[in-house]
Amino acid sequence: MEDKPTSRPNEKFRFERREQTLLLILGDFLAALLALGIALLVWAKGDTWLGLSMEFLRTRIPVWFYFLPLLWMILMADSYDIRKASNLKATMKSLGITLLVSMAIYLVIYFASEPESLPRFAVAIFLVLAVVLTILWRLLYIRLFTTASKQKRALIIGAGRAGKALAQVVSEQDPPPFTLVGFIDDDPEKRGTFIEGYPILGNHLCIHDIITKMGITDLILAISNNMSPGMFQVILALQEEGMNMATMQDTYESLTNRVPISLLEPDWVIRSFVDRKPASGLYRISKRLMDLTISLVGMAGLTMIFPFLALIIRIDSKGPIIFKQIRLGRGGHPYTILKFRTMKDNLDMEEEALVTATNDPRVTRFGRFMRKTHLDELPQLVNVLRGEMSFVGPRSEREELVLIFQRKVPFYRARMLVKPGITGWAQVHQNYAETVEETAIKLEYDLYYIENASLIMDLSIILRTFTSVLGFKGR
Repeated sequence: MEDKPTSRPNEKFRFERREQTLLLILGDFLAALLALGIALLVWAKGDTWLGLSMEFLRTRIPVWFYFLPLLWMILMADSYDIRKASNLKATMKSLGITLLVSMAIYLVIYFASEPESLPRFAVAIFLVLAVVLTILWRLLYIRLFTTASKQKRALIIGAGRAGKALAQVVSEQDPPPFTLVGFIDDDPEKRGTFIEGYPILGNHLCIHDIITKMGITDLILAISNNMSPGMFQVILALQEEGMNMATMQDTYESLTNRVPISLLEPDWVIRSFVDRKPASGLYRISKRLMDLTISLVGMAGLTMIFPFLALIIRIDSKGPIIFKQIRLGRGGHPYTILKFRTMKDNLDMEEEALVTATNDPRVTRFGRFMRKTHLDELPQLVNVLRGEMSFVGPRSEREELVLIFQRKVPFYRARMLVKPGITGWAQVHQNYAETVEETAIKLEYDLYYIENASLIMDLSIILRTFTSVLGFKGR
């Protein structure tokens, strides 16, 4: 067993998850700004007339060049998931994709522009420096995150279903978000046993001694059944002493960005979405305005590429260009969803199972490309314009699938409290669901979104969708 600290560790380097996100974004922005500054300095040094002066910055630098740090961070949006940011492998993958996409975009613009109209050397310097400086900052961030994780030592109060589910989530995190020391439970039969590799250390009478001897900084309350009077009194006393406490649900949501539907009480929907409105009127108005803006801009772009897409779809296979299907929207009201046809005929599309399988033979050659790039979703901009859908929201489903899922998945109907979306929280976190179990996980993401919806969250989802499209992550 690990060495047991005799006192609670210094929490100087402790960061909450929101603080970690802000720190991550600030560090990336400063790294990109530094890369921009050095690129400008090198560019100016090569200018024998002006050098680095206000005149040089005013006359020689195109306005768009100053926005490179912002564009760089937009392309890195997918890496601002705390779980990915704390993992070196995932971080390097995100940086690599961002660099490749940046170069591809610049090359397209470069060859479409007038000769020598773009500062390609300065842009190349910026990209190289942005990658190097961001990597250095991310290595430092991971070090800070690891230090903070080691400083946080937690006990789970309750070794039932809720405690076991949380321990499983903690064990799946890489690196771990905190050091889980073990469990406290009043059931004498559990004493000395292990759950997910973590020991049950004792009952409520032992908590004070365990906190002191093992340097516990946090208690996570995960009691599934009734709490004993003795346990309640001990927890109340520890709270009065300033011990950090959190509920199992809050911790689970913080670590997974999902709601633990299998552990929620039956009245959870009423408490979460009826007693407490998840979204304000201002948010709903802003969201609708954003939907209208995106759909109008998108429709303008769709109008230009529609003839080409329609021609390729028709050449690739016989059948209609646009596929129509009845889906259930907000409140369970049916509407007709529009998509580009990606299967060999409409019958295949209608008989599409729970999800299209990998390398599904029903999908056409061009249809596979459209699914990878999500081009098949573009006609849904019409649904957004009509108000039947939002750009961001849970994925809509057919009525027959809804009837199946709501019998097998708790709280499934709650996802219809909001409009369905072209993209959503579940879509950027999870691939297509192929089983009822995976559908339940997707629902956990959807309910987390509904519970925490905000304009900033919507913008984050849109940016991450953009990188997902560029990464060909569809199916």
